[in-house]
Amino acid sequence: MIKSELVSNLAATNPHLFAKDVEKAVNAILEEITAALVKRDRVELRGFGAFTVKTWSARPGRNPKTGTSISVPETLHPSFRTSKEMHKRLNGTAGNDLREPFHRVESKSGESA
Repeated sequence: MIKSELVSNLAATNPHLFAKDVEKAVNAILEEITAALVKRDRVELRGFGAFTVKTWSARPGRNPKTGTSISVPETLHPSFRTSKEMHKRLNGTAGNDLREPFHRVESKSGESA
């Protein structure tokens, strides 16, 4: 799912909200997560997962074209770890209560079975 699909789905499930307002809210959330990661803070969304920043230390490397030795500097990389609840939803059995909302079969008339 891409961001525009997320905004469309949220706007469709909340008809009392305008799509522009939903988009502003999604953008605000993502900007706050980004700002926290820039400050090297941990962002935890209960029941979903946690975002952190990992440091890859400096190391020697090789230029693949010339074969000369180069120094690769230290870099920062965002990392995400799912929560236990999300992990159970993704890996549980089809009859699992946590996974049920993700396995509803919809008929052609749009009603869930």
